[in-house]
Formats: sequence, C-alpha cells, structure tokens
Amino acid sequence: MKKCRYPVFNFQIFKFSNFDIMLNPRLAGRYAKSIIGLATEENQLEDVYNDMVLLQSVCKSNPDFVTLLKSPVVTPDKKLAILHAATNQKVTELTAAFNRLLIKKGRESVLPEIIDAFIDQYKHQKGIHTIRLTTAIPVSEDVRESIISKIQNLMPMKIVQLETVVNENIIGGFLLEVGDTLVDASISYDLNKVKSQFLNNDFIYKIR
Repeated sequence: MKKCRYPVFNFQIFKFSNFDIMLNPRLAGRYAKSIIGLATEENQLEDVYNDMVLLQSVCKSNPDFVTLLKSPVVTPDKKLAILHAATNQKVTELTAAFNRLLIKKGRESVLPEIIDAFIDQYKHQKGIHTIRLTTAIPVSEDVRESIISKIQNLMPMKIVQLETVVNENIIGGFLLEVGDTLVDASISYDLNKVKSQFLNNDFIYKIR
C-alpha cells in the first residue's frame, strides 16, 4: 500500500483561522474538498467514501454521539476514545488519522457537517443523483428498479441512488424528492386538498 503523506494532509486541511470555525458549511466544504483530494491522490477515494457513509450512519442513528462531539465540557482524550471505539478497525487509517487531527485541532464539532459535505462532493464528482422515495409501506426491489429506470428516461441522470423511506402518515401513494423538486402523489395530500376546498366553501359555491 502506498504510504500516506500525512504532513501534507495536515497542512492542506488545518490552515483555517478561529473565525472560520464559525462558518460551518463553508468550513466543512473546504475540509471535505481537502480529504477528497488526498484520498484521490492516495488511490483510496472509494474506501474513504465508505468510511464517511459509515460515520454518517453513526451520527444519524446516535444523536448523543453528535452532542458529545460538540460538547466543550468533554475532554479531547475522552472524545478520541469514544470515536476510536465507534470506528475501530472499521475505517481506513487515512480516515482514522483525519479524525485524530480534527480532535487535536479542536475541530471535532464540525465532523458531522464535514461528513455530509464529503458525501455530497463525492456524489457530484461521480455524477450520482440521490432520489428519495417515501411510501406508506415498503416497496419491492422490482418497484425500486422501475422507478430508477423511469427517472433515468425522463432526466439526464446516468447514476441514480434511490433512498426509500416508510411513512404511514401519507396513507397511500408516494412522495418523490428529486433535488429541490418534490412530487407529492400521496393520498394524504389529496385529502388535505379536499379539506381545504371544503374550508374555503369551494364545493358550496359550485353547487350554487
């Protein structure tokens, strides 16, 4: 395996002022860009992407973990120990070294934002479009493939990553999120529309 040049990694990522730490979205984007650059240089981009997906899952499934990272009361050593326990032998050495450097520089509170920014930048670089489908009941693999195929035929998207969410409150139909566009074909939406028309006396007006 090619040896990582961590001194360069250190220089590229941690040259920000204390003022920058307040600009989390911008700061996270700059960190993510640096990690992608180094991972690409070390031919480990796919491995590091998998690391970030794992870390994102940990952050989303465990709010207490994120709270701990952002807490000024918890000591750096304690944060390092917990982060190590959560990722031990599950991530590459490059990612592990990055996590250690974040804590050393007091930037660990930005880790969740960096993870999200890394994944977004990776998908943009690879031309991957994430679509979210929300239904009242789980959908089969055949339905998933059919939806992906239809989206690719309608839009210039070569690679589509479909995320499925189950929400019984929509009753039936589906919600489809494509970038900033939301397609609401749920029964709950139709019912709310009917309710709104009743409240506005639309039906009474039409009867008259």
